[in-house]
Order: sequence, then C-alpha cells, then structure tokens
Amino acid sequence: MGRQTNVVIHTPAEIAGIRRAAAATAEVRDRLAQFVQPGLTTADVDRQAEKLIRQTGGSSAFLGYHGFPGQICISINQEVIHGIGRPERVIMPGDVVSMDVGVRLDGYVGDTALTLCAGTSPGPQVDRLLQATREALAAGVEKARAGNYINHVSTAVEAVVKRYGFSVVRDFVGHGCGCELHEPPEVPNFARRRRGEKLVPGMVLAIEPMVNCGSHRVEVDRQDKWTVRTVDGSLSAHYEHMVLITRNRAEILTCPKTKIVSE
Repeated sequence: MGRQTNVVIHTPAEIAGIRRAAAATAEVRDRLAQFVQPGLTTADVDRQAEKLIRQTGGSSAFLGYHGFPGQICISINQEVIHGIGRPERVIMPGDVVSMDVGVRLDGYVGDTALTLCAGTSPGPQVDRLLQATREALAAGVEKARAGNYINHVSTAVEAVVKRYGFSVVRDFVGHGCGCELHEPPEVPNFARRRRGEKLVPGMVLAIEPMVNCGSHRVEVDRQDKWTVRTVDGSLSAHYEHMVLITRNRAEILTCPKTKIVSE
C-alpha cells in the first residue's frame, strides 16, 4: 500500500485481496436484501448478517469499530445511517430499510449499502427517492476515472439529487477503503470549491450517496450515540459501491459479478 498526499494507492496483491472482500460483502448485502421482510426485527436481520458474514470466512468490519455494537448498520425510514439492530424494532410493510454491510476477509475490507422498501412495492415518493439515490451513485461512479478529481465525483452525485428535488447529506461522506474500513481520501456527495485529490489507478473509493426527501440536516441519537436521523423526520436512502480506479473506467467491486461502468 503506497501513499501520496491524502491518497492510498493499493498494490496489485492488495487489490486482489480487496476484490475478494468486496465480492463477499456484496453477496452478504444481496442475501440480506432477500431475507428482509415485515415482521422481522432489526435484531433478526443483524443476526442473519452475522451468519452470512461467517459463511464467507470473514468477520464484520463494523462490529467494535469505535465501539459500534452491531454486525451491520440497519436504518429505517428517517434513520439515515448507523442504525443498530434492536429486538424491539419491528420492520413494518412499506418501511424504507437501509443496510450498510462491511466484511473483513483475510485482512482486507469490503463496504457496501442498499435501501429497499419492505414487503411491498414503494409508493411514488419512496420510488423516486430510491431511484434518485441509485442514479446519483451511478453518476458518481461514472466520474471516478483516472485524471479526474474527487470533486468531479461529488458534483455529479449532487447534481442528480438536486434534479429530483431532494437533499444530499453533508455531515457524512464516502471514503477510501480496502486495507482499512476508512482510508483517505474523503469523498463528499456535494460540490465544493476545491477540486480535491486527483484520481489515479490503484485507488479504491467507497462512493455512498445519502439522500433525504427533505432537508440535508441530520442529528445523532443522544442515547445510543450512533443512529443518524433526519432533523425534519423526512425519509432517507443510502446506496454504496466500492470502485477501483483503473487507467480506463472504474471497476465496481461490490457487484454480484464485477461490472465496468459504461461510457
């Protein structure tokens, strides 16, 4: 693993390990998406996540991270990120459920997230929210090319969210990932004045739009010190992919099968 100013450049051997961890994480994410249904508690989902992560041969990258008590982050409706699985929190039909999954495998880390509507087809507002967040992620990934800068990614994400009339969370951002869960550089989901770090082959980024139906403002639960919610109670969605910067187009590492972003 090499470093230049605020950037981690991974070696070919590290990239091979990161690919395996990312693929395992994507598998857990997708199997959890099939598992989630109304009537389960968020603690049930967390226990299932532990089982699925163990089946990959890895361990949760989140459990114990700065004291986080869950296997995954599971956040519902106005909860944006960092929700903790709880036995009293029952998933209801139509709940907007975001799951952020991290797996550490053989010393490497995968990190990915998705949002779904539990047990039913989403209504118009939720459908637009999920579509906007997916499109924002795709737009950011498309700009994750060697020679571009972090702000190209950030600007592309925010432009999609604004077009839908929603707000992107500003207090939490994407990041480098691979040998550690959080590596430099930060990857904001909103445009800034400075262009940020230049993208070069060997970098791995976790791009993760967090999109609110209302204001961008969020707050952290004062009791559990983890769960992040929208201040105005509006719904929120979260999608995340890890991408490898190559000499051409970004390679999405957290797909069921590795995909290359189209032109």
